Amino acid sequence: MKKLFSAIYLIAVLLCGWLLARHHGVPDFLLPSPLAVLEALWLHRQLLAHHALYTLAEIVLALLLGVGTGVLLAVLMAGSQTLRRVLFPLVTASQAIPVFALAPLLVLWLGFGIASKVVVAALIVFFPLCLSLFDGLCRTPSGWLELAGTLNPSRARVFWHVRWPAALPQFFSGLQMAVVLAPIGVVIGEWVGASEGLGYLMMQSNARLETATSFAALLLLLMLALLLSGGVALLRKKFLWHST
Repeated sequence: MKKLFSAIYLIAVLLCGWLLARHHGVPDFLLPSPLAVLEALWLHRQLLAHHALYTLAEIVLALLLGVGTGVLLAVLMAGSQTLRRVLFPLVTASQAIPVFALAPLLVLWLGFGIASKVVVAALIVFFPLCLSLFDGLCRTPSGWLELAGTLNPSRARVFWHVRWPAALPQFFSGLQMAVVLAPIGVVIGEWVGASEGLGYLMMQSNARLETATSFAALLLLLMLALLLSGGVALLRKKFLWHST
């Protein structure tokens, strides 16, 4: 019911924005009508599907790389004070440089293929997940650790059976942010230099003043982000039975 209300609210806001723009005489090539966007979505469905699948592949690969890197760094920093002192400044510094400044360099180094877009998105994705998981691993309830210590377990067993389960809520919170940010990173990479993808299609459509097609691509990108976010929500409910 909440999701239905959110969808209706979003549609109502978009329609109100479009009506307001029409009232002030904004031309169609700047802001197309919802019907024009739906028409472009249908007429160019094969083209849009091709670019959407390419962007989805980039997003999935970026999530695998970014999430894997974030988990690895969080575990290393939580497990060792020395590694924490070395890695934490590097992790923070990686976000100090705007991704728009790094994207052209990555395209130059890695080419116009899928690799540069995956790396750009992974750089955005890993940071929130890394910090969320690191915080969760460092906040394991002391009572749990003391109870586990009475069994004299190895550090690996304490991690897998105590610290990791305790950090799962923070992990899924970081993952939820990651799946929302991944499409942004991919599209930024496609804007800088690409030959396929929804970001590339939007740039080409804008150059031809085919704004309805650009909005159709944007709508598909929004749908991809919502689907990924919904998938993470389902995983969260499966692994955290007490979550709502």
